[in-house]
This record gives sequence, structure tokens and C-alpha cells, in this order.
Amino acid sequence: MPITKTLLERIQEKKKELDKLKPLDKLSLEKLKGEFLIEYIYNSTSIEGNTLSLNETKLVLEEGITIGGKSLREHLDVINQKEAFSWIENWIKEKKNIREADILTLHQITLKGISEYWAGKYKTSENRIIGSKLKTTAPYKVQSEMGNLIYKLNANPEKYNPIELAAFAHHEIARIHPFVDGNGRVVRLLCNLILMKNGYPPIIIRNKDRKKYFASLEKAHFGDLSIFINFIAKMEEESLMRYLNALTKTTANNELLPLSFLAKETPYSQEYLSLLARRSVLPATKINGVWYSSKEEVKKYRIKEKSK
Repeated sequence: MPITKTLLERIQEKKKELDKLKPLDKLSLEKLKGEFLIEYIYNSTSIEGNTLSLNETKLVLEEGITIGGKSLREHLDVINQKEAFSWIENWIKEKKNIREADILTLHQITLKGISEYWAGKYKTSENRIIGSKLKTTAPYKVQSEMGNLIYKLNANPEKYNPIELAAFAHHEIARIHPFVDGNGRVVRLLCNLILMKNGYPPIIIRNKDRKKYFASLEKAHFGDLSIFINFIAKMEEESLMRYLNALTKTTANNELLPLSFLAKETPYSQEYLSLLARRSVLPATKINGVWYSSKEEVKKYRIKEKSK
């Protein structure tokens, strides 16, 4: 079930590099976090059907502009996610254990103004995940299963590393499906809360990866958690690369560049590099739908290939 050895080693190496930079430059960090937050909110709400574009999401969050032709719910959806993320950042400063009340608070913020009656409350009738064969937890079992999950998150008897723990929590709440609405948005917030609590940057699960995301989650629901754990781990590696690129002194070797550019300076085609990125063989991150990596990462891959 654990993260594959190669991917885990790469993540640990990048995490060490990021830790060495602390204390982080505040101006650069705030700029990065602002850009990251808009992308996160756009993608997380888009997965649930919100039709605001990335630019429209940015206008709503930064300028307070109302977008014509879009519903009040869609506006509240993105505004609430910004508030929820702010709540997480304040929560982390207190350095406490996760409580059931914290998850209910994230849900309450998520549905504020959208569904006041259900905000912060568990379901009272059966529900299902569209497109899934999973039978979600019956309402009368929700509280006890959520209690068991909270215990595991804090005691961590399985000794998961933080990324595995975040993926496990995500899968478990998605499986339980404790809320009438807002399960996906809440579980992605909780996943990032666990990562950030343990010193990792938050991740973005892209709407364009929705099919792969749901497929790996479905396999987790039926016993194979490894694919989903590695999916979350790959997202974390991408975040680490973006943070390092933004917060370290850029050189010709470590600068993030589009794969189309890197392909011109290597024996590999852009299509081949993209395949390596999708398969997590080449460390890479997607920015605005375009894969980026560095000359250094491509060089490491070439050395590894030659040594085989």
C-alpha cells in the first residue's frame, strides 16, 4: 500500500530542500500561496460542477466582482472555499489534534449561504456517489465511523507517513460520504489540512484529472488503496516542485521549463517526456495545463537510463 520507493525518495529529497529554505521569504511565499489558492479553489469547485472559469474565480476572489450569467451558489462556492482555507491556516498555527468538530466546521463553511440547514450536519438518509458502485455508510453508522477515523488520524496506529495519512483520510471520508452535500470539497480540504499540518505544501487535484482521480478513488473503496496513495503523492511532488521553483534562487539547471522547451535540448521528444511525466517517472508539475520540469530532472533521468 505505501508510496512507491522511487517517488517517495524524490518527495523526501524535495521536502528536505524546502525545509532548508526556512524561514521562507514572506513576500515570495504570499505571492505563491495567493496564486496556488485560486488554482486550488477553481479546480476543487469545478470537480463538483461549478462553471466559473479560472479567470472568473480570480475576479470573484480578488476583486469581489459578480460574474454575469453565473449563479449565486457558484459565487458562494468559491468564496466559502477561500474562507475554509484561511480557517485551515489559522488552525495549523494552534498545533492541535484533529477533532470531529473541525471537519464539521469545514463543512459548515463550505455550505454557508448555500444550504444553511445541512451546513455542519451529518446526513439523515442514504446517499450515493454518482458513477460509483460503492454503497456509502448508513446514516446511523456515520458518527461512529467518523469517530474511528478521527482516532486513527491522531493515533496513526498504521504508522502512515503524512502523505499516506492524507490519502487514507480522503478515501475514508469519501467512502463514508457523511454529508448530504459538500463531501468532495470537504475531503480535499481535510487532505490539505493533514499535509500542511505536517509541513508539506498543499496539493491541487485538477479538474482535468477528474477521471483518473475518481478511478483511483474507486479502487481504494474496494480494497486497493495503493493507486490512490500514489496519485496523491504525485500531486504532492508537483506542489513541492512549484514551491521550490518559486522560493529558491533560479539557475539554468533547476528552473522549471515547459517540456516543449526541454525536448529541444534533449534526445527525447515532447510526447515522450509528457508520457514520463504522466507515469511519474520524470518529476514534473502542471501549470495552467502545461507540463513543466527542469534540465536537472531530465539529466537525472538520462543518467538513470544509461546505468540500466
